[in-house]
Amino acid sequence: MDFEFSDEKIEIPDIYKNENEVFLQKDIKIDILTEENSAVQYFLIHEKKWINSDEAIERNNKVYVPFRSDESLLLNKVRVINENGKTIELNPRDIMEEMDEEQGIKYNYYAINGLTRGSVIEKIFLIREAPDLEGNLIGFQDEIPVVNATFELIYPSHLVFKYKSYNGLAEAETKTNPTDTTKISLYVSEQNLNGLKDDESYGNWERHIKKFKYKLDQNLATNRKNLYNYVDFAKNVYDNVYVEPDKKDQKAVDNFLKQIKKSSDPVEQIKLIENKIKSTITYNKHFHNNQSLSDVLNTKQANALFTLRLYAAVLRKLGIEHQMVFTSRRYANYFDKDFESTDQLSDVILYFPKIDQYMDFLALEYRMPLINFNYSGNYGLFVSEKEFGGAKMGIGSVQQIKVPDPDLTHDKQNIVIDFTKDIENPEIHTIYEFTGYSALNFQPIKDFLTGAEYDAVLKDFAQNYTMDTEFKSLNTKNDGLENIGFKPYILEVKFDGVTQKAGNTILFKAGETIGRQMELYQEHARILPVEVYYPHGYTRTITVNIPEG
Repeated sequence: MDFEFSDEKIEIPDIYKNENEVFLQKDIKIDILTEENSAVQYFLIHEKKWINSDEAIERNNKVYVPFRSDESLLLNKVRVINENGKTIELNPRDIMEEMDEEQGIKYNYYAINGLTRGSVIEKIFLIREAPDLEGNLIGFQDEIPVVNATFELIYPSHLVFKYKSYNGLAEAETKTNPTDTTKISLYVSEQNLNGLKDDESYGNWERHIKKFKYKLDQNLATNRKNLYNYVDFAKNVYDNVYVEPDKKDQKAVDNFLKQIKKSSDPVEQIKLIENKIKSTITYNKHFHNNQSLSDVLNTKQANALFTLRLYAAVLRKLGIEHQMVFTSRRYANYFDKDFESTDQLSDVILYFPKIDQYMDFLALEYRMPLINFNYSGNYGLFVSEKEFGGAKMGIGSVQQIKVPDPDLTHDKQNIVIDFTKDIENPEIHTIYEFTGYSALNFQPIKDFLTGAEYDAVLKDFAQNYTMDTEFKSLNTKNDGLENIGFKPYILEVKFDGVTQKAGNTILFKAGETIGRQMELYQEHARILPVEVYYPHGYTRTITVNIPEG
């Protein structure tokens, strides 16, 4: 691998000369090898970026150093080449640190001073890390243009990789080294990639950029084929979740079941289970102190695995058929049903075949049938229980996760404008009813705020609909987590309308009573297809009462 800066001059195509910034070069090399009987990979990033505006200078005054806890940064070099040819190489001793207080993550970065229009920032990072063998995505396209982009995967010749180019990216070439027959490489090269802005409403940018995906498929040295496959994944995850409880665990689960109300309605019964578990057990992905289900019910907190085990034990005990669905978030990593790789199985939800509904069991703010909209319409691996010769095991099949029913999410506004009491100052009485995902925007808030904080939030909500006037009264119904998926959220507001006079004519903008509307215009022509979060219905009823005569 090359570890030095490149003095090769890259010409900027005429079509990019007016851009704010341009990647002149964007190269990634990954070398997989064996060290001390374990596989490692060396990950090399080499980029050159041309700066052509004050906005770009401001945006690029920091160069962040890539580093995770499981990585070892072996090399980090950054330099700035000004338009006059002067070169400034930054010293690693000058790396600064900032803290993201919200996420509790520290970031290291170089502070880039003295940038001018026409400057080029060049950086090289070399990282030693565990290899990405179960599936890895390499993005070629960016929000800014890329003149030259390459990716090379170098690996031992006894390994066989499966790979795929997306959205018109050039196909990979296989290269061999005549002087070293123990190595093979996959090589992808692309030139003049236009920038694709990630600023379009209801556009799935991640799904449509040019990118490359690969995964390890065979190891000829061990004669293993079809590695990281869904058959093994389904079997292993089933065995790990459906652990036969001992007497202590079974007693703890039985006692917990006594606290859950019973219902003859299968939908209501599952909702009661969900509400009970979510109101009793706190999901904490970093909590690893539990050793059993009795520990979960004693500590009142659990990570994803033990939360899933608890749901499985309760649902099994009550004889409720269910399946685990392993998937990804479609706006971050769209599930490719035609490329089998376990990196797509990052998230898990539950599916209930008899009622054809899903549960986002780890998310406190969701209640069945509402799940994170990132999963809806995506594909997933559905893992169900099958019995063969008296032995139970997990069987997986790739299916599409159902898009929510169009009637699930609906906004209704019943607006009465009354001029009968005061022709110049009408009273407006509006009842807003929100269901499905619309209600989800409102209902959980009350459980996370103080009374005064919630009143302030409600005031903000109301002002969106009151034509910028003060409301006379404001009432709500069905607030709180326990009502999600059960009841609609209702907001009732009364306020006075603002009129204008033009001679003997009174002007009133009745259309403004439906509230502020989303503005969908944008500066540039739309490129990405529309992909809505979820189907959404709207009904607006406006009644105007006018006095006799």
